[in-house]
Amino acid sequence: MTTTQTTPSRNGGQILVEALRRNQVDTIYCVPGESYLPVLDALADHDSIRTIVTRHEGAASNMADGYGKLTGRPGIAFVTRGPGATHAANGVHTAMQDSTPMILFVGQVANQIKEREGFQEVDYRRVFGGLAKWATEIEDIARIPEIVSRAFSVAMSGRKGPVVVALPEDVLFGAAAVADVPPARISEAAPDAAAPAELAALLREAQRPLVVVGGTGWNATAQAALREFATAWNLPVAASFRRQDVLDNRDAHYVGQLGLGVSAALARTVSEADLLIVIGSRLSEITSGNYELIRSPRPAQRLVHVHADPEELGRVFLADLPINASVANAATAFAALQPAGAALPWHGWTEAARAAYVAHNTPLARGASQRGVEMSSVVAHLSNTLPDDTVISNGAGNYTVWVHRFYRYKQLGTELAPTNGAMGYGLPAAIAAKLAAPERTVVCFAGDGCFMMYPQELATAMQFGAAVIVIVVNNGMLGTIRMHQEREYPGRISGTQLANPDFIALARAFGAHAERVEHESDFPAALERARAAGRAAVLELVTDPQQITPALRLDQ
Repeated sequence: MTTTQTTPSRNGGQILVEALRRNQVDTIYCVPGESYLPVLDALADHDSIRTIVTRHEGAASNMADGYGKLTGRPGIAFVTRGPGATHAANGVHTAMQDSTPMILFVGQVANQIKEREGFQEVDYRRVFGGLAKWATEIEDIARIPEIVSRAFSVAMSGRKGPVVVALPEDVLFGAAAVADVPPARISEAAPDAAAPAELAALLREAQRPLVVVGGTGWNATAQAALREFATAWNLPVAASFRRQDVLDNRDAHYVGQLGLGVSAALARTVSEADLLIVIGSRLSEITSGNYELIRSPRPAQRLVHVHADPEELGRVFLADLPINASVANAATAFAALQPAGAALPWHGWTEAARAAYVAHNTPLARGASQRGVEMSSVVAHLSNTLPDDTVISNGAGNYTVWVHRFYRYKQLGTELAPTNGAMGYGLPAAIAAKLAAPERTVVCFAGDGCFMMYPQELATAMQFGAAVIVIVVNNGMLGTIRMHQEREYPGRISGTQLANPDFIALARAFGAHAERVEHESDFPAALERARAAGRAAVLELVTDPQQITPALRLDQ
């Protein structure tokens, strides 16, 4: 007797969750909403997918971004329609500018009542059309597997990024016999056959080359290939803004980061270079020094530009050698290149750039008039004592200049930092990292203003056992804005002072371990107590409002 297999009838939520499972999703971040109840119900039957309920939709989308950065797989967030979606837009913007794979699923009103401005109705294609890599809506239950598969493909292909998928209620609550599809398969571009030889020719003509690395898509193989390429040619390697974990900062070829607080020496190195080999980075406004260190459209330096997205090549910079390739395939191809027998002319150039980085990375002496915690010694202590695979996250603010200058990132996937300067990012990202890799130490840096964007996520950390260490740098003001304010309108303080809560009492109210540190000499012992607490911990560092950057006092 012949048995005929038939596809069972399932509701839209069940079809969707099965599509997620087939695409290897193991975690979703969400604030539950009635608009996607069938999804929540279907998740109850899938122990392989963990549901992390956050206390704000912005935190859910930031956690999804953090997961995407850490794992290289799309972070998944679910939020309800209207206010839920607009709250979550913050993480979508971060994922877009950071090229992070992410999929945001959003509840939507039923198809039959659309365009009547129903309860919480939003046109998601219009709202997210310019904010995400792709924004769409599933209007037919039969197309759920197809569109979910395409969402993964778009999020992971070329320049990675966020996808927004709206889910009308009638599609989720409806039922149909819909066949599942295989998981999305991602192909990656590789350098054309002539590109490596052209690169080698440009290197042999150079006197002062510099490699700039960034973007996403790096893995251990790509990192090893980059190290092999840099070592064979003795090339200095700089990181683009907030991509410092691409190459071990202890490597003799690492020369610093092209971001906020870039050293004067590294800026000179970029300006004096005669060949830039840019692998993965878009050379954004921050990395390029407001398009002055690296001029647009035609840089003063000869430019080799490697990027996974062909539309990025030639968009802002005209390269002498544009290469459409993933960073992994490009690094592997470049590692096969070997210099000719003659001595390379830039050994002194590389050594000088490395020496300048080491000098810039050395902790500073405490200022005679400085009050509170001296931050460079705190960051250096963390760098010297924490495990090599420690994850460091941060949001936005002048406090990050100390982190990026004095911490040495040692492994790939240890820096979670938003290139779009999103305040509040650090804590949600840290929680996502700790939940994804509970065996690793995870430290979040946040300014007092930055921390207060999502302090309620300490409840999420406690509920799901994410033993993150949060370092709140408290100077009682919005430091970055105050710095710009003093430069443009000296002595006229407006809107930048902060009246903060008692951070210790606040953290303890959530059940977290908490301590206040007022001098850097007390920090090592406080850190060890936080690490031993076995739960989320907050260390408040009271700092001098006058010390606005490592080298600059506010009144200067």
